[in-house]
Amino acid sequence: MAQDTYGADSPRRRSGLLRDQVQLVKKKDTDRYEIVPIQDTLSFEKGFFIVIRACQLLAQKNEGITLVGVAGPSGAGKTVFTEKVLHFMPSIAVITMDNYNDASRIIDGNFDDPRLTDYDTLLENIHGLRAGKPVQVPIYDFKTSSRTGYRTVEVPSSRIVIIEGIYALSEKLRRFLDLRVSVTGGVHFDLVKRVLRDIQRAGQEPEEIIHQISETVYPMYKAFIEPDLQTAHIKIINKFNPFSGFQNPTYILKSTKVVTNDEIKAVISVDHKEITEETYDIFLLPPGEDPEACQSYLRMRNRDGKYNLMFEEWVTDSPFIISPRITFEVSVRLLGGLMALGYTIASILKRSSHIFCDDRVSVKTDWLEQLNRQYVQVQGKDRLYVKFVAEQLGLDGTYVPRTYIEQIQLEKLVNDVMALPDDLKTKLSIDDDLASSPKEALSRASTDRRLKHLGRITLLIR
Repeated sequence: MAQDTYGADSPRRRSGLLRDQVQLVKKKDTDRYEIVPIQDTLSFEKGFFIVIRACQLLAQKNEGITLVGVAGPSGAGKTVFTEKVLHFMPSIAVITMDNYNDASRIIDGNFDDPRLTDYDTLLENIHGLRAGKPVQVPIYDFKTSSRTGYRTVEVPSSRIVIIEGIYALSEKLRRFLDLRVSVTGGVHFDLVKRVLRDIQRAGQEPEEIIHQISETVYPMYKAFIEPDLQTAHIKIINKFNPFSGFQNPTYILKSTKVVTNDEIKAVISVDHKEITEETYDIFLLPPGEDPEACQSYLRMRNRDGKYNLMFEEWVTDSPFIISPRITFEVSVRLLGGLMALGYTIASILKRSSHIFCDDRVSVKTDWLEQLNRQYVQVQGKDRLYVKFVAEQLGLDGTYVPRTYIEQIQLEKLVNDVMALPDDLKTKLSIDDDLASSPKEALSRASTDRRLKHLGRITLLIR
């Protein structure tokens, strides 16, 4: 028997148009409609417009309220997405599942256990709205982990209600939902966003948040949330980069030119501070990232026995390296939690530094044991002043627009290529002079490495 569809009247529909990508179909054994699942994963913006279109069609076709579930892992952007829909359609109502937390059910500090949700109250509210009645929705305080009161939610004039939360597509709610939406990001950016959110919302320490993510949040996601997301009609991937919102990035100019301490002292304030330090930087590659292209490593720094975790991402505006960054003090135990999330150690860099700094700029000489080389760096928040100081030191024309981890990856790739058999190097037009041309070496070495990983290098030999 053919399905009763709506909005799919022609087999030659122009599927590229947003209005034509949403088709309605009757739910089994009911008179209500839902949308035909969209197979492709959608971008945040495209998904937004598809959800708006779906809500409008469902509200036109179905009697009573249209119930929409928006689910996804912690930090993926569910709340931002829902607020965007609310801003576009202010006549809808939004119910956040976090407000149905029941602190009396918390076991071993696991705030992501599905049993924590007070489904009795939530379902009572859903039934009330479906019956056209106002309902009393709980208010939850994250800092005190307690329910502090209730607010009244009326049936909205649009008759569209969104339920947003990590378990919004759970089996207990699914049969009531006319539209199911999943929003996912990626482990790395979701981690950063969750840390930043919980610092602000719950007043937690970063280390506590990350331990919580690795020990409870991520396992709960894999066991209970991820399977529910497979049932979504619309699947959205949120590629928002949380680093893009960081203000006051650091501008860095770097060179291998030898500069004396007296030359440095001559270009900065008389009231400068002078220190020496030794650091170990552990660069952690995010899950699924290509080490040759990654620009957002987590960095764990050991200095004088104390550890700091750095969330950073760098961009190059040659000759500048621009690095938005936030830093938290943590314990070394956190490393295990990060590795449990899928981070891997890409490199460990030992650095001995002599630092001269005033209130505007920092100039330091770094001896890198792994590279067996010295660099001088000029860093500061004022781009023009950083450039001025670097020019006073005579660095103009000698800049190295790469971070240390990029330099390490570059030289490793070059070494891999130079270790190839002579006949293969000849076929690839590689000679020893490439070692002195880092840009060309990086390009060819990266190509070669990818070919080897794909098992295609033998084609070149033939």
